[in-house]
Amino acid sequence: MTNNEILTDLPQNEKAARGFSRRNFLGLAGGLVAATALLDSCSKSDENPAVTTLTNNDTGILNYAYALEQLEAAFYTRVIDTGFYTGATDNEKALLTDIRDHEVAHREFFKAALGTKAIGTVGVNFDAIDFTSRDSVLGAAKTFEDLGVSAYNGVGVYISNPDYLLLAGKIVSVEARHAAYIRDLISNGTFAGGDAQIDKNGMEVSKKPSVVLAAASSFITTKINSQLP
Repeated sequence: MTNNEILTDLPQNEKAARGFSRRNFLGLAGGLVAATALLDSCSKSDENPAVTTLTNNDTGILNYAYALEQLEAAFYTRVIDTGFYTGATDNEKALLTDIRDHEVAHREFFKAALGTKAIGTVGVNFDAIDFTSRDSVLGAAKTFEDLGVSAYNGVGVYISNPDYLLLAGKIVSVEARHAAYIRDLISNGTFAGGDAQIDKNGMEVSKKPSVVLAAASSFITTKINSQLP
């Protein structure tokens, strides 16, 4: 199957999620890209390059998304690998594991789709996060998920290839579900946000790549030279 066929062969029946638990709902959302986690990259990227460049074109945009998905996948993998935060319930563990699996699937999809044009594995630094603390972990998760949603929404206008735009739209809907669930864990009933993530017109806030990368820079050790807006 070619990358273009993968891009257009990601059906997701939203109606199927109705009547299911929140875990199943998130699980169905992850079905958008779960199969792509089995794909191998066309080439092996350099590990933790000191500097990487994002070109101002569709390839640069896909690598931008790839870098952010690497960050999220690394974070949730650390959450699970460290044994979760103190007091995590079985339900929370299951749902955070689901999110980890989604982010890994997203990461592997971009790596495979980009092939030889993929940037290397970005270095991450989570020293500011206390992985034993529920507040610290969920606070970081909220930051990453909100940033991810605003990143996809903000970069869509610059995408030329309609297949890539379709892909971004499918992935951002999954990221938004993650963001809603994390917010609900922090404070029940706040899934839609109340801190300027949604504007007065009921629209999700969008951020340009330059703004997103500046916000993510405290967690990414690889220097990113971005030519994106």
